[in-house]
Amino acid sequence: MKQIPLSLGPEPDYTFDTLLTGANIAALTHVLGLGAGSPPVFLWGPPGSGKTHVLRALAQHWQAAGAQVGWYDADTPLPWELPTHPSLLLLDDCQRFDPGQQHAAFALFVEAATLGLAVVSAGTAPPIDLALREDLRTRLGWGPTFALQPLSEAEVRAVLRREADRRGIALSDDVMDYLLTRYARDLKHLMTLLDGLDEFAMASKRAVTVPLLRQMLADQAAL
Repeated sequence: MKQIPLSLGPEPDYTFDTLLTGANIAALTHVLGLGAGSPPVFLWGPPGSGKTHVLRALAQHWQAAGAQVGWYDADTPLPWELPTHPSLLLLDDCQRFDPGQQHAAFALFVEAATLGLAVVSAGTAPPIDLALREDLRTRLGWGPTFALQPLSEAEVRAVLRREADRRGIALSDDVMDYLLTRYARDLKHLMTLLDGLDEFAMASKRAVTVPLLRQMLADQAAL
């Protein structure tokens, strides 16, 4: 029986220091300058454009300064309630909110406006194009809206290389080429594959190679 190890590797480092700005410098500069009472900001772009990374980095940035942050996405179970003394409200994957989550998000927006909180939300399209209730779409689009651009292939390679080095994974050019020629430049998905590949290599007691990656993907497809 193959022994599957616990996932003991480091979590992805979602900070501004590890975020490649690419063409998104204006959006990042704006969100870093937010304070109490700033108009809400909406970030949108296709998968892999860095929306979740920006929000997580922003959460860490504010928490490092002692602020309480409320984070809610489509995987956050209801009910949604703000922390005791919040300063920042973050809403991710807004396009996936179900009716109950849309109601909760609208209520949080109203509460955030009353308390003067900074609010940053994210989705795959501008608020006007999201299939959400009208009052929530209006609030999501109240303030500045920024379209995030996906990283170039060279930038994606740099991110994967840095993350592999941080985890102690020997990631060859052949493995990198295999990943990037068969999958979209969606960093969230690529990082998930990197996590799985690391664990699969540990379980198999083999080096990370293209044949090992093919075997892992075949095993996953057979489940």
